[in-house]
Amino acid sequence: MLDSVQYGRSGLSVSRLCLGTMNFGEPGVGQHGHWTLSLDDARPIFKAAMDQGLYYFDCANNYGMGASERVVGALLRELFPRESYVLSTKLIMPMAKGPNRGGLSRKHVMEEIDAILTRLGLDYVDQLVVHRHPSVIPNTPAAPLEEGLEALHDVVKAGKALYIGASSMYTWQFVQMRMISERNGWHKFISMQNHYNLIYREEEREMHPYCEAEGIAVTPWSPLARGVLTGSYKGGFDKGGTKRSQGGDAERAMSLYRGDMEFDIVDRVAEVAEKRGHSSAQIALAWMLSKPVITSPVIGVSKIEQLEQLIAATKITLSDDDIAYLEELYRPVANILDDEKPRSVMVKKD
Repeated sequence: MLDSVQYGRSGLSVSRLCLGTMNFGEPGVGQHGHWTLSLDDARPIFKAAMDQGLYYFDCANNYGMGASERVVGALLRELFPRESYVLSTKLIMPMAKGPNRGGLSRKHVMEEIDAILTRLGLDYVDQLVVHRHPSVIPNTPAAPLEEGLEALHDVVKAGKALYIGASSMYTWQFVQMRMISERNGWHKFISMQNHYNLIYREEEREMHPYCEAEGIAVTPWSPLARGVLTGSYKGGFDKGGTKRSQGGDAERAMSLYRGDMEFDIVDRVAEVAEKRGHSSAQIALAWMLSKPVITSPVIGVSKIEQLEQLIAATKITLSDDDIAYLEELYRPVANILDDEKPRSVMVKKD
């Protein structure tokens, strides 16, 4: 049974692991359609998660272009009382071609939160997360940050979201947005969902120390590096051994992990796993959970056995020697955010 943990310094409690829902929706729909599970396939996974104390779920409006939210909402309404789970979803990514269909304009935020709740079939979400910094969203005006941040504050005041968070941006951008909200007396981001795992540790430089100092919940995405750390690619990105790694997701994995030490680290994970009698996935997750700054990693599973394995990993304690051995080969790599070509955004001057 999973433990509950405090969500940063907020009054919210979440399960020690969060179930990501990017792979639930309508098979064949959206960029992940070739490995998406249907509602009926997802149902037993949701049941097993709640039975074992995993009650924190993460979604986004652009997963399957809305299909994931429809499936997630349908399952949560069917299976569980509203007060028994915590649900986060995200916005900012374009949902269609044309003006005002993405970004952090007041118009898009207000219209999209209503669309999200309609797809979910819920009155509110526990947390609304800004999926990226607005400067990297294409075909959107460079509006003042204050416009979007006040709109998010109003969403909370209207009771449509209880908290707000952010995902994958530079630390200085995250700090700037929180300072703007604080200066204006608006609700601030209480969480950071960032990219972090054994083969991508750049967040340890600035983001994690800031979040730890400010009491901000850290909920990393891709703790298993899109399957790389589990051995799915067997030593090369052209050697995928799963349905996901044999499809278009291999290109995404290659775009994220470009250093020359990744597969050497994967080999060390497998070595420690064999020595300890666990799977590589369990060791990679246990390493992440050994970091005090980590609140609730976002895991992705397609089978109940995978879910059970990762839940069991929360009870594994690695030795200092194991941790040092796993970390030893890491070398700095380019920040993946550098590829997103940010443009300038405006900030109102006092």
